[in-house]
Amino acid sequence: MTETPSPSSSLGLWSQRLLAAVLLGGQVLVHLLNGKINRRNTLEQMAAVGPESLLIALITAGFVGAVFTIQVAREFINLGAGTAVGGVLVISLSRELAPVLTAVVLAGRVGSAFAAEIGTMKVTEQIDALYMLRTDPIDYLVIPRVIACCLMLPILTVLALVTGVAGGMVIADALYGISNTVFLNSARNFLSVWDLCSAPIKGFFFGALISIIGSSWGLTTTGGAKGVGQSTTTAVVTSLLAIFISNFFLSWLMFQGTGSAVSRGL
Repeated sequence: MTETPSPSSSLGLWSQRLLAAVLLGGQVLVHLLNGKINRRNTLEQMAAVGPESLLIALITAGFVGAVFTIQVAREFINLGAGTAVGGVLVISLSRELAPVLTAVVLAGRVGSAFAAEIGTMKVTEQIDALYMLRTDPIDYLVIPRVIACCLMLPILTVLALVTGVAGGMVIADALYGISNTVFLNSARNFLSVWDLCSAPIKGFFFGALISIIGSSWGLTTTGGAKGVGQSTTTAVVTSLLAIFISNFFLSWLMFQGTGSAVSRGL
């Protein structure tokens, strides 16, 4: 019979792997500063992270924008502030919803794929074969994935922002009679340049977290096929936790203070 690990041992193993991910992040930074980039692998990973994730990211953003408008528009109209719906939606999407939800989608789709692929290579001793060929797995496997996520996730975030605004605008016009002109004018009045910049900045950091955690969990996989499955699951869960926790600190750094976008837009 297989002995089930205790919660304390599982937490200890998770902590060790989290520390390994932090160390891997430092190694990636050093390698990048030395200019060690495998261009072919990087382009392949960019195609996998970006275009192949585009549709699901846009569908998610479109429906999130539509649902947000449904929830907000009715209350704002009752308060006599129906013209502010577009501004509130675009601020919410640019600051939080677009970067976070796009990162969540990529953590489930891309982060799990990284952990599963590299984990399978680890348990089948393909990583050892790379060392025998004098190829550093960090240069060959990890850095292309980090670059791909850091470049593609900000782009996907911006596209998700546009799609979410479009979805909200359609619902506002169709269900609540808020014209597209009023909606867009409200969005323009509420939105600042910093709000637009915050979305891709968050996307960059989230992309780094997803790629490093997924790759690290793959490189530390043990235990055959069962270990690969466990690594994939815990990599996604850890990535989601990292996204939500880091989002708090990024939001605190970016938007602390007493300024008000609502008072600026009204």
